[in-house]
Amino acid sequence: MVKRKRIFYGLLGTVFVSLSIHASCNKGGGGDPVPPPVAGTVAQWFTNTTQTKLIEKQAALLAFNTKDPGGVQVEIDEATTLQTVDGFGYTLTGGSAALINSMVSADKAKLLNELFGTAANSIQVSYLRLSMGASDLSSFVYSYNDLPAGQTDPTLSKFSLAQDTVDLLPVLKDIVAINPNIKLMASPWSAPSWMKTNGNSVGGSLAPANYGVYAQYFVKYLQAMKARGITIDAVTVQNEPQHGGNNPSMVMSATEQADFVKNHLGPAFQAAGITTKIIIWDHNCDNPNYPIAILNDPAAKVFINGSAFHLYAGSISALSQVHNAHPDRAVYFTEQWTSSTGDFGGDLMWHMNNVIIGSMRNWSKTALEWNLANDMFFGPHTPGGCTQCKGALTINGSTVTRNVSYYIIGQVSKFVPTGSKVIKSLSPGNVPQVAFVTPDGKKVLVVANEGNGTLNFSIKWNNTFASGQLPGGTVATYVW
Repeated sequence: MVKRKRIFYGLLGTVFVSLSIHASCNKGGGGDPVPPPVAGTVAQWFTNTTQTKLIEKQAALLAFNTKDPGGVQVEIDEATTLQTVDGFGYTLTGGSAALINSMVSADKAKLLNELFGTAANSIQVSYLRLSMGASDLSSFVYSYNDLPAGQTDPTLSKFSLAQDTVDLLPVLKDIVAINPNIKLMASPWSAPSWMKTNGNSVGGSLAPANYGVYAQYFVKYLQAMKARGITIDAVTVQNEPQHGGNNPSMVMSATEQADFVKNHLGPAFQAAGITTKIIIWDHNCDNPNYPIAILNDPAAKVFINGSAFHLYAGSISALSQVHNAHPDRAVYFTEQWTSSTGDFGGDLMWHMNNVIIGSMRNWSKTALEWNLANDMFFGPHTPGGCTQCKGALTINGSTVTRNVSYYIIGQVSKFVPTGSKVIKSLSPGNVPQVAFVTPDGKKVLVVANEGNGTLNFSIKWNNTFASGQLPGGTVATYVW
């Protein structure tokens, strides 16, 4: 897609912190495993803007005691739980799958275990977004029902996942074998061209006469994936429905999306016994009125699990705006790119502040970076697709380079599994932070110090205090 310039948006309505610490350990490959912390102590992992620490476990432990040190405090209130986390991860684009699948078998297995396993060097990615058909980071444009110009297939008799069987499904099956509980979301970039008003993969809208057949296209996709051992937890109705310049892409207004969901997609899922979640919007934070308008329609809302967001425009606080309007529906953060021209330190801090901490403090159940992998030329991509999208990994044969979004996700996915809950955390100061309780009762605090100076702080928990420091330009994860 045509990506806009990265702009900083502050966390409106959230509370920030200050912290600090130092130590040692090995770099890359996700750092050390997460052993049970010593009773009464806090283990800590750092990533910094200079890349001298990359998810490094620190030698020092913070110790809880009853003495109040005063100064800046992060107060953790685990009795107040907020949303449940579905997971952290990336989009496994067609290009990503092709690059991974082309690796030497042993190297591919090692990489997938590093990404999705539970071994010492794994970052334990727990959520993946997929494209239904091609995204702009596929090597060419395709759908599951492509026809010669002028032909139609209203019964979908020619529906086929054949293209996905080449690379995507083999890689997905390997991933599911490593982590059977991984959650998968699927998003279409476009309906098949013959279903659209312009007969083209770029832009255009879904022709009203094809709303019903397109709903059945979703049904067939989910059933076909299920038959191959792949369970899709959620679908979004349309990737970036207000951006028709990508290849592929499709435009869909809020009125059209509400009509499609309430009169076609929702009833089609219901009739087929499909429980896959339906998620609307899947576009920028500058237009929260789009999902709110759809959710304001009771006939559409009954079929909708929640709304999804990107942050190429707007403020991350839009997630809270939609949550507050419809607190009985979920919100998801589903995409943010890093650029081939980006700076590691700047991207690390902006994404930690907004994509990770910002989305979680604004009710999101997921935090997903964009592309999992690209080659050294930032491909593959479709003609007209994104030419500057930097993957979490650069893959050249079986050589893997870990880029900034590998560490952005790994800094939290390694410690906060699916089923964790965001818990209340309060602090004065100017450093973003968010806290979690995991299913096994661990507490996890993620903080970022984007300043140059070391910040002193203490964690207040159960009327005890653990004091430490966070060096400038450092992201930290604390576990106890």
